[in-house]
This record gives sequence, C-alpha cells and structure tokens, in this order.
Amino acid sequence: MDTEIAALLQKCDALKARLSSARPLPPAALKKIEEAFNIEYTYESNRIEGNTLTLQETELVVNEGVTIAGKSMREHLEAINHAEAIDYIRDFAKSNMEISERTIREIHALVLHGIDRENAGRYRFVSVMILGSRHTPPQPYLIGKQMEDFMLHFQDMEKEKVHPVLIAAYLHDELVRVHPFIDGNGRTSRLLMNLYLLRKGYTIVNLKGSSEEKLAYYTALEASHLDKCPEKFQKLVAEAEVASLERYLSIVGG
Repeated sequence: MDTEIAALLQKCDALKARLSSARPLPPAALKKIEEAFNIEYTYESNRIEGNTLTLQETELVVNEGVTIAGKSMREHLEAINHAEAIDYIRDFAKSNMEISERTIREIHALVLHGIDRENAGRYRFVSVMILGSRHTPPQPYLIGKQMEDFMLHFQDMEKEKVHPVLIAAYLHDELVRVHPFIDGNGRTSRLLMNLYLLRKGYTIVNLKGSSEEKLAYYTALEASHLDKCPEKFQKLVAEAEVASLERYLSIVGG
C-alpha cells in the first residue's frame, strides 16, 4: 500500500477512536450536527453536478419548503431528494440489512424521484458518454454482469478485511465506472460510499463542488478508470474522511 495512504488511514482510525470515546452524544446535539452536515453534503454533492442553489438556499428548500425565485423545479427536487436519500442511508447504516444491488437502486430511485420517473431506480438500456471524461462506460447489455461482479468483489474485500475507507472508495469508484444509470450516477455513488462509512462508524465524506476541487475529483476518477491507478482517488477519499472527522471532533469537543 502507498505509504501516504497508509498514514492517512492510520489518522482516520485514531480520529474515529477519539470520536467513539465521545459517543453517545446527547440526542438533541447529535440531531443538530447531523442536520448541518446533511445540508452541507446535499449542497456540495448537487453543486458537483451543476445545481446552482447556494448553501443557504439549499437549507431553505429542504428545511423550510421555500421556493427560490429563478431556480428550476429540478434544482429544488435535487435538493429535497438528496436530503431524503441521506436520511435513507443513515437509517440503513444502523440496520442489519446487507448492502446489495437493490440498495443501490433504492438510493438512485430517491435521487431521481419526481425528476425522471421512467429511469429512477432502473439500470440504463442505452449507451451513454460522460461529459468531460475520456472514460466510456460499458454497453447496456454488460451492466447486469458488471454490477454482479462489483458486488462480489465488494464482498471479497470485506472478507479480506480491507480497510473500510478503501472499501468505501472502491464502492464509489467502481459504481461510477460502470455508470449503470442514465443519470444520477455521481450522487448515487457518493451516497453509497457514505452509507458504508456510516455503517463502519466513520463520518460522512463531503467531496466539494468548487471548480478546483471538482477537477481534482474527476482527475482522480479518470486515473482509476483509464490508467488503472486507484491510489489518487483512495487518497482523496481518505483525506476527505480525515477532514470530516476533525471537523466533527471540533464541534463535539473531542
């Protein structure tokens, strides 16, 4: 393993142990922290995909039901849907249910709810291209087999006790590579990654949507998909998890 990644994973574990010692948090405090993290995550994840709602507008749409003048219905639905999908992964993470293809389809159905009824929760049956990427996703007839292989490899990684942050990065990386849906693959991949992190006691990774950070994110995915070099993306996710844990600890006083 890359020594830099190994050091980041050690830091993740040390920070997670500190956070565990501060748990359980008072329910009211935990609710406030999670609500703030949920809104920030919804804002950034949608921003990566081109949604123009600001952080404050996202909060108003999700928590107050406010309609923002000059913003499309789709942008409003993207914010509401993503917030509901976070509630879903938080609940799922606490359950004993196995993460499966059905889980992925259910997350996707929430992401596209009311936006694309025909394709929400369904694998694509057309070929697609990813704007700004040299990676060509597999043809539709290959998706079923590749998704099955994806889940089998995930299960093997768990049996081999691969570090949870690396498994989470793999779940995101590989789902984006297969690109099984006609739309909403990025959001679904980030939600799947965070579902796994939550289940393993980590905090939500919030990949940012600024031009510079979005470029680094896409470049890391390209390196994995085209050059078979997943280390850049693993490092990016591990760094984001360290930042998330440090922020959480600064709030709870750990």
